[in-house]
Amino acid sequence: MPRLIIASHNPNKIKEIEAIIGPIAPDLKAISIADLADVPPVVEDGQTFTSNAEKKATAIARLYPDDFVLADDSGLSVQALNGEPGVYSARYAGDHDDAANVKKVLTKMAEVPAQDRKANFTTVIVLVGPGRQPLVTQGVVTGEITTAPVGNQGFGYDPIFYVPAYGKTFAQLTASQKNQVSHRGLALQQLAQELPDWLKGGE
Repeated sequence: MPRLIIASHNPNKIKEIEAIIGPIAPDLKAISIADLADVPPVVEDGQTFTSNAEKKATAIARLYPDDFVLADDSGLSVQALNGEPGVYSARYAGDHDDAANVKKVLTKMAEVPAQDRKANFTTVIVLVGPGRQPLVTQGVVTGEITTAPVGNQGFGYDPIFYVPAYGKTFAQLTASQKNQVSHRGLALQQLAQELPDWLKGGE
């Protein structure tokens, strides 16, 4: 039975992906890269979210060519900062140091007026498998950068990403609410729509 290798160590992300893909492809056993012995780290040095996700997915697929591999790359892009932190979101002020990353954005935005604090969260998902072209989906959500962290849910830049439609930051939304409107949630919803036909394509 082919496996679905999810290129992540994040258990919450893996559960989220399983919840979407499980009902559509019940024959695929989802595992994370933590369950594999021979997965060297992949340097995410691409200039776009898509190139980083593709690089992770194809690197793992070369090691496990009979399995399906799903990888994603996500980030925050702030208009007033010329798109920063972008592909460097996870290591903007230090490797996966959420508090330092948030502080750096707020410091750079200190003098930016309310009307110029727009930002986007983007996720690109790449799914590869034997005999198929890569399936690429994307989710983008638009919001604003707050002047201080608000809320204690979520992770990363969630406390400073305000969504006007909800009147809350991502860090104030419940997990189920966030999954419906977040960049990753939107990319996964698109993946769910396209996955059945994509799976048939290799038959």
